[in-house]
Amino acid sequence: MRTGADQTGTESEKKGMGILYKLAYNRLYSLSLTVVLLVIASCFLWPKTFANAGNMRAIFLNMSFDAIVSAGMMLLMISGAFDLSVGSVLGATAGFTSLLLLRGYPVVLTIFLGLCVAASFGLINGLIITKIGVNPMITTLAMMSIARGFMLLINNDALALPDSFLVIGQSRFLTIQLPFWFALFVVIVFSILVSKFSFFHRYYYIGGNEKAARLSGIPVDRMKIIAFVLSAVLAGSAGILLTARMGGSMITYGQGMEMRVITASILGGASLKGGVGVIPGAFLGTIFMALLSNLMIIAKVSVYWQQIIIGIILLIAVSVDVLLKKQAE
Repeated sequence: MRTGADQTGTESEKKGMGILYKLAYNRLYSLSLTVVLLVIASCFLWPKTFANAGNMRAIFLNMSFDAIVSAGMMLLMISGAFDLSVGSVLGATAGFTSLLLLRGYPVVLTIFLGLCVAASFGLINGLIITKIGVNPMITTLAMMSIARGFMLLINNDALALPDSFLVIGQSRFLTIQLPFWFALFVVIVFSILVSKFSFFHRYYYIGGNEKAARLSGIPVDRMKIIAFVLSAVLAGSAGILLTARMGGSMITYGQGMEMRVITASILGGASLKGGVGVIPGAFLGTIFMALLSNLMIIAKVSVYWQQIIIGIILLIAVSVDVLLKKQAE
C-alpha cells in the first residue's frame, strides 16, 4: 500500500520526467536552452576572445550562408526528402556568377542567370526523383558530383569583381554584414509561408503519409519538384552572397555544407522520416553549429577533430530522433 508521501513522490518524478521528455522531444525548447547555456559558459571560459563584438559579428556572418540553405533543407525534410547537392550547387552558382561578371555582364542580369542555373539543378533533381523514381539520396549524391564538376570546369578563382556587386556582401546594417540580414529575411519569409499558407502546409501531409496525401488530391510530385527547386535557389543565393562577401569564387565553396545544414535541420526538429519540423528550428540549429565551430577554433581544436565532432553530433541527433519516434509509437 502506497502512503501519501510515496504517491506525492511518484507524481513529482512523473512530472520531472515529463519536463525532461518535453525538452528532448521539442527541439525548439531544448536547442534554445542549449544555445543560451553554451553562450553563457563561453563568456566565462573565453571572456576576451569569445565575448567581444568582433567575434559575435563573425559568428553572425559565418552562419548566414548555412542558415539560408537550411531553410530549404528543412522544407525538403518536412516533405520526407533531403538534398546532398546543396553545397555543390552553391559552389557552381558562385563560379558561374563570377564568370559572367568577369565577362562584363550587368550585375542584376548576372544574379538572375546565376539563380536560374541553381534552379535548373533543383529541377533536374526533382524530375528524376518524382518522374523516374530514383532515390533522393542517390539522385542528389550524383548531382553533387555533377555540380562540383561543373564548378571546377568554369571556376577561375576570380578576385576582381565589380564594386556594384561586392556591395551586397560587404555592406553593413547596424554594424552587421548584409548576408546575416538576408538570412534572417529568408528565415522569416519561409517561416510565414510554411506556418500560414495551406499550400506549403501540405508538405507536412506529404512527409507524414505520402500515399494518403496522393489519395487526398495533393499534387505530391509537383510539390516535391517545387521544394527541390526552392532548396537549390536558396543554395544559389547563398553562393552569390558568399562570392560578393569574399570578392570572388573559389573551388572550396560549399564543401561539407550538406552535412552541416542536415545536422542543423535535425537538431532543429526535422526527422529523416518527414512530417515534422519548423523553419526557425533549422535557424536555431545553424546558430548552434556556428557557435560550436567558433568555439572549436577558439579552443584550437584540430580541423580533423572538428569534422569528427560534427559527425558525432549528427549521429546523436538522428539516434535521439529515432528513439523518440519509437517511444511515441
